[in-house]
Amino acid sequence: MEKILEVKGLIKLYKNGRGASDINLELEKGDVVGLLGPNGSGKTTIMKAIVGLVHANAGSVRIFGCDISTDFECAMERAGCLIEAPAIYENMTAAKNLKLAARYYPNIDEKRITDVLRIVRLDKYKKDKVGRFSLGMKQRLGLALALLSEPELLILDEPANGLDIEGIVEIREIILRLAEEKGITFLISSHIAVEIEKTCNKVVVLHEGEMLSLDSMEDALKRNPTLEDYYLEKVREKRGPVEL
Repeated sequence: MEKILEVKGLIKLYKNGRGASDINLELEKGDVVGLLGPNGSGKTTIMKAIVGLVHANAGSVRIFGCDISTDFECAMERAGCLIEAPAIYENMTAAKNLKLAARYYPNIDEKRITDVLRIVRLDKYKKDKVGRFSLGMKQRLGLALALLSEPELLILDEPANGLDIEGIVEIREIILRLAEEKGITFLISSHIAVEIEKTCNKVVVLHEGEMLSLDSMEDALKRNPTLEDYYLEKVREKRGPVEL
């Protein structure tokens, strides 16, 4: 299988000592890999280091074989990301937000803008101002922005965070459909075990900036009734019993 993303010995620590240490993972084509951990476990730091938003202290990141630190344009050419809040303008329509973003990419035409709005189920609202959108609709617009350049790798930081049940299901369905139909590879973060369990085929457990495990979802659930139980098992193995 083609290696889409290779992270080896990644370390990014901030002055307060927080961050992420010794992160090693590989994503193959079509994988949907979840980073599972509570707030402050290093999920966003890892994603920012992968896409070059922060400089790692050590280690390497290769995307489609290109090193992010020495060949950034090659590494990110076929990748898209949505990290933290999407960069959208609420006084503009959904279509105008995408047109504005399209200026940063070659060969993005009206058809592609229409296509991504249809993919995220916002085509009926393309002429509506984003300020009137629900949180779920704004998150889907952020996903549309990440999809604009037809990426083969998508990195999504807490894509369902703050959404209601319908919004969470919509985001999940979009991710699963894109992975199955388009062969897009995903790296997703969440602090909600059930979302990773329902969306991903592999899971990485993070705790206090450390990577405790990387397993297929199938293997994780062979030994545990739920992914939540699997997560707690890994934390207890490393840290002792979790205080309730």
